[in-house]
Amino acid sequence: MKLDKININGKKDTIEVLDKIFSAKINNKLVSRVLYKTNANYKGRHAKTKQQNEVKGPTSKIYAQKGTGGARHASKKAPIFVGGGVAHGPKGELAYKKRKLNKSEKKLSIASLITEKNNHKNLLILSDFNTEIKKTKEMSTIIQKLEITSSLIILDKISKEKIEKSIRNIPNVKVTDVNHFSAYDIVKFKKIVFTESSVKELEKRYS
Repeated sequence: MKLDKININGKKDTIEVLDKIFSAKINNKLVSRVLYKTNANYKGRHAKTKQQNEVKGPTSKIYAQKGTGGARHASKKAPIFVGGGVAHGPKGELAYKKRKLNKSEKKLSIASLITEKNNHKNLLILSDFNTEIKKTKEMSTIIQKLEITSSLIILDKISKEKIEKSIRNIPNVKVTDVNHFSAYDIVKFKKIVFTESSVKELEKRYS
């Protein structure tokens, strides 16, 4: 299939793209599952409390088993004592397993989301950036002109080198490459932007 391609001056052209990525069958159930796993893996689980066996201190009984009139106890490490271990507390990041995503799940979910963006006219393909843009103000003007103020911009290596410094401080815009974006990134931003070369890189990676 053919899609429109535009340069920063507004001149239009067309580019041939793969149907299996830009006009794929949309699988909402798969996308939902992939987003759930991706979001779960993003969560930082750093909180950790000490279990009874991790608390430092003597392990001797605090008093005799019988004859005191009180309840029987072992050491002061028990969760019922101040300074003891915490029962059922958070166990830190290592205790949680990462939810695995296989390659086919990733590819199909990405294709579904890209197709959906294309269907809703929220996908834009730009010509490669051949000249360096140094000023953030200049890059901001281009973004306003192209109406991509909330967008995920996926660049090829050369284009990234040309504009990364001028675009990285602009809010609501994420710049990345074909190897470093996820289904979650596509959903987060209203629009998705490719350069001509990054489209070819994506096709090579996902075909």
